[in-house]
Formats: sequence, structure tokens, C-alpha cells
Amino acid sequence: MLVQKSIKVVTRGRGTHEITDTIQEIVGGAGIANGLCQVFVHHTSASLMLCENADPAVLTDLETIMARIAPDGDPEYRHTAEGPDDMAAHMRSVLTQTGLSIPVTGQRCDLGTWQGVYLWEHRYEGHQRRITVSVLGE
Repeated sequence: MLVQKSIKVVTRGRGTHEITDTIQEIVGGAGIANGLCQVFVHHTSASLMLCENADPAVLTDLETIMARIAPDGDPEYRHTAEGPDDMAAHMRSVLTQTGLSIPVTGQRCDLGTWQGVYLWEHRYEGHQRRITVSVLGE
């Protein structure tokens, strides 16, 4: 059986937005005891990640390192149509993930003790992001 739902997440701009509880609610309501949950974000300037959800310093450190890897406004960028964070946001999305696969056990995503699912907004301005959650199994 396959159950698929789309959700919208309104971001506040660059940063992480935990969506673990929303994903778990969808999986729990799917009626699938064991299987796989696929989460996909439909954008090129936002991404998804599994990350520690206990210490917020982890998320801050990730943003610090990503700023070094994909800096805003680099003069080498040719794609600048939407501002200095545009190309950097695309690079951040390519370097991270737009899709996650998570095992489902007992009608829940079988996450590790400190794992959470996050939408990572890479643009300065807030956006409405569409995410599709597909739960496949028995």
C-alpha cells in the first residue's frame, strides 16, 4: 500500500525548521505498520536533513560551516537574478538533500534517539515550501 500527502511549511527565512512531529503524524495515520517513508521537498533553494534534535548548537554550527562552503554574494557567481543569496541557496540545496528515506516500524519513522527531520531554508526571505511525504509498506 502507498499513502502520499503533501504539506506546506512556511519558513521564517534562512535556518532550520523541525518537521519531525508532522512527518510522524502522517506516518501514524497511514495505517502502514512496516515499510518506508520518503520525504521530498519540491524546491531548489531548500533541503531536508536528519540531524540531532537535542542541542540547538548543532544547527548553528551547521549554518556556520555552510556559510564557508557556499558563501552569499561570491563575485564568481553568474546566477544572481534573485539576489546575493540566490546561487548560494542553490549550492546549499545541491550539497545537502532534497529527499530522505526513513524506515517505518510500528507505524512510526524508526529514527534514532537524537534524530529529527528538518527543512533547511537556504534563502534570507521566508517562503512557503511544499513537501511530499510518501509512506510505502504493509
